[in-house]
Amino acid sequence: MPKVGMEPVRKKQLIEATLDVMAEVGYHGTTISLISKKAGLSSGIISHYFGDKQGLIEATMRHLLDALKITQRIDDPLARIDFIIENNFSQTQGASSATNTWFNFWALSLHNENLHRLQCINHKRLERNLAFSYRQLVQPEHVSRAASSTAAIIDGYWLRYSMGSVGNGDFSQAVSRCKEHVRNYITLYPKKD
Repeated sequence: MPKVGMEPVRKKQLIEATLDVMAEVGYHGTTISLISKKAGLSSGIISHYFGDKQGLIEATMRHLLDALKITQRIDDPLARIDFIIENNFSQTQGASSATNTWFNFWALSLHNENLHRLQCINHKRLERNLAFSYRQLVQPEHVSRAASSTAAIIDGYWLRYSMGSVGNGDFSQAVSRCKEHVRNYITLYPKKD
């Protein structure tokens, strides 16, 4: 069995500590000192692994984005879309530390080129993954609209439910409504054989 080095373990500790600290005090209150204290590691290790606070914030966002990747093969196109929806509302994405970090990320991406680039990558990947499945389910001229509207509905419900305006943090209704949208779209514009 291969031996795992300390670097991945420490990086994970620092990323998890960053999620917790940002959830507690927001981006502007987040400091290297608070993160290192939460992780139980020296502040110098952040500079060693990530360069600075901004590098650690970007690594934390990549961590959240990686959790959205499809890591298993799903041949059925509707099951694949369902998986994408469920993954966007998973415990990882719905945890208070993750939601607070996402809110900070969206706000910061308006003024930070690297975070904006990550947000664009995430948005394009979501639409591309949805379009891949929709190509097998709806008429070709409706694929792009189906993918973009589904992505917007996922983001909108995630935002509403994360903020607690509806659902009180329970995403089950949001997941059901997103899936209902998908099925309505497929019924309206079914792919012709």
